[in-house]
Formats: sequence, structure tokens, C-alpha cells
Amino acid sequence: MSEVATVIVVDDDASVRESLRALLTSLGHSVQIFADAQTFLESKYRDRPGCLILDVELPGVSGLDVQRRLAELGSVLPIIFLTGQGDIPMSVRAIKAGAMEFLTKPFKAEQLAVAIRAALTADHAARSERAELAELRRRYDSLTPREREVMDGVLAGMLNKQIAAELGKTEGTVKEQRAHVMSKMQAGSLPELVGFATRLGLMERFLARPK
Repeated sequence: MSEVATVIVVDDDASVRESLRALLTSLGHSVQIFADAQTFLESKYRDRPGCLILDVELPGVSGLDVQRRLAELGSVLPIIFLTGQGDIPMSVRAIKAGAMEFLTKPFKAEQLAVAIRAALTADHAARSERAELAELRRRYDSLTPREREVMDGVLAGMLNKQIAAELGKTEGTVKEQRAHVMSKMQAGSLPELVGFATRLGLMERFLARPK
């Protein structure tokens, strides 16, 4: 079973934390609260599905520091920043670094609810994409070196007989290995195989070739 998405709150103000807990719980979300950034960063929640509601003005490790650290760790956790000050340069910096939203306190509950829905949707999409790419990579890694050479020829638009001539194999052998490639990659057609290769970044070398 997939993990339940968690809305994580990191804020050093106890009253803010509890009011957010009450609001988010009333909206039906699973909630996890942290009083400081370091405790959150050392927790398992940074890697779990969900989104992060993050105070900008945290003591010690700031909210922007947390954003940078998560990026370094390769986290896809969407961030909704909260701030008590309407600092435009800071908000621009946060958004450019990938934050979903930058809300100034006090904010309307509906504003936060909308931001959370968008963040959870984005998180689900990002994690699904990662899982799909990992599966495609697993399939590609299962190919033998010869099957990869045949796949390269197919992706380059070569016919079986051309691939056979280049590899010094019979056309029948290439046809058999081509079938293995399609089966292992779980591609039902050539366009689908090309689509998989594009997502894996394998088509770049063919597109970069001089005409």
C-alpha cells in the first residue's frame, strides 16, 4: 500500500503550530508538527509523500536554508512558505528556487487549503514520474550489451539488415534480439520504445548527430 500523504508543519511559534494542526486536521489531512528545522531534516518525514508548510524566519536554520538543503538531498517535497513579513525579494527567491507558494501571515484558511491541494497534487505527480523512470531504467538495465546495440540501431532509424551489417550479425539474429528489446522494455510499438528512450535521455545522442 502507498503511504498516506502528510502535511508537515515547521514553525517555532507554538500557537501557530497548534492552530495549523487544528485547521489541517479539520480539512482531513494527516499532520506532523516540528518546532525547528533541524529536527525535521533529521526525521523520516523529509522523504515521505506530502508537502511542507515552512516558516521563513526560523531561528538557526532558516526556512530558505531548509529549502536549499532539501534540494541538495534531491527531495521533491513541495514547500509552502509562511512569513510574518511581506518581503518581496525573499518571496521571489523562494519561488525561483521551486516553492509552491509564499503566504504572508495572517492568511485566509482557504488560501492555505488551495495551496496544499496544489502541493499534494504536484508531489504525487513528481513521485509517480520518479517511480516510472526508475522502472524504465530497470528495464533498460536488464538488456544485454548486444541488445542495447540493437536498440541503438533501432532508435537511429536503421533497418534490421543495416543493424546486422554494422554489428556483423545475421538479419535473423538481429530480428530476434530486437524482439527481446521490445519485450524487456515492454514497448508495444516503435513509437512507444522511442518515447521510453526519450524519457531515459537516450535519444539525445542521436538528435545531436550532424545531418
